[in-house]
Amino acid sequence: MEQVQILIYDGVDELDAVAPYEVLAAAGFEVELVSLDPSPVIRAAHGLSLAPARFLGPAPDLLVVPGGGWLTKAPQGAWTEVQNGVMPAAIAERHAAGSVIAGVCTGVMLLAASGMLRGRPAVTHRGALEDLLAAGAEVHPDGRVVDDGDVLTAGGVTAAIDLALHIVRRERGAKAAQAGARRIEHRPQGPVVEVLRAA
Repeated sequence: MEQVQILIYDGVDELDAVAPYEVLAAAGFEVELVSLDPSPVIRAAHGLSLAPARFLGPAPDLLVVPGGGWLTKAPQGAWTEVQNGVMPAAIAERHAAGSVIAGVCTGVMLLAASGMLRGRPAVTHRGALEDLLAAGAEVHPDGRVVDDGDVLTAGGVTAAIDLALHIVRRERGAKAAQAGARRIEHRPQGPVVEVLRAA
């Protein structure tokens, strides 16, 4: 896994997007912010302007989907993107094409809206756990990160850091993840729920 795309959109939470960007880029992954729309600038939830490098590719190795705006049903953010339906469909297409999908915070609800979490273990921001359960997921409310192989999910905002460090550990090994945590002076939070499926 080398190519990582982080899908940004108006109303996205800044830390949900930027935290995995920093952790994964520092670990040597090829990371870029991407969008579905042709807008040259994305306005994030708290006013930060983000410039996507390009459009979402057809099948990145890893697609990270941040959240934002779900709990308040903001006019821009994950809630609105679910109502529109275009983004969940695009995420499902990438998953079907072989991309590993990682949802951060309420970005997990975009995965849920695509149908890919039905019957699968997952976690999201604690304020959206009931919505995740209603979408048919097997909710792990105490999990910080849930790794179900080709789909990973993380809890609220700062769990983005733990998700990214888990991806580094999974792909590059424990020493690389430890080095990444030391670099940003972060003590990984847990637990990480890893689902072992029969071969």
